[in-house]
Amino acid sequence: MKIRWCGHATFLLEGNGTRIVTDPYTPEVAGYDPIDEPVDIVIMSSATDRFHSCADMVAGDPVVINALDITETGAEVKGIRFSSVPAMESIVHKSDPDQNAMYRFGVEGIEIGHMGDVGNPLSETQLEFFKGVDILLVLTGGPPTIELNDLDEVIDAIQPKVTIPMHYRTDKVTLTHILPVDDFTARYPAELVHYQGQPEIEVSKSKLPETNQIYVLDYAN
Repeated sequence: MKIRWCGHATFLLEGNGTRIVTDPYTPEVAGYDPIDEPVDIVIMSSATDRFHSCADMVAGDPVVINALDITETGAEVKGIRFSSVPAMESIVHKSDPDQNAMYRFGVEGIEIGHMGDVGNPLSETQLEFFKGVDILLVLTGGPPTIELNDLDEVIDAIQPKVTIPMHYRTDKVTLTHILPVDDFTARYPAELVHYQGQPEIEVSKSKLPETNQIYVLDYAN
């Protein structure tokens, strides 16, 4: 499976001939370029946040899943099972927080979890939802998303094999008040942090690390 970080909370994952985009940003709002490659599925944590829900900017004619709509039933598209759990933007740092959802799905036997746009410590129910994921896509920009202290507790509880940061300050994103990725990676031993120097990695179930490793990708768009 290939995992490419397009920018912000948007990844393009490809496996078993299926291409999936997560939480697509609005290019003119977020500052990243559109995704001009056709994809099969778009899953977004809500339909209302312009930094997380612009399915129209993705090329092709993908099936679009609003994770908030499948918290009870889940969804299966092209043989891939998606499930989600409700979450909220920060009720501390935002005067009018929106509801969103975190979600997970499996590709080529690898379970991927995406933290959506959550802005608070995770509940026991939410932590339980993510148990068993191999790769966790984590919000590392700090408020208005989850505080880094709380994120550390999430990672420790879930124990993914791979952690990939997202939603942090870069030289391109318009959200200049969020933290750079180094504020997150500095909290971990240097031997666990791998700066890839490129936007994409390739992973397989048999070659996943035994214990959590952090892979920092460059943005592609």
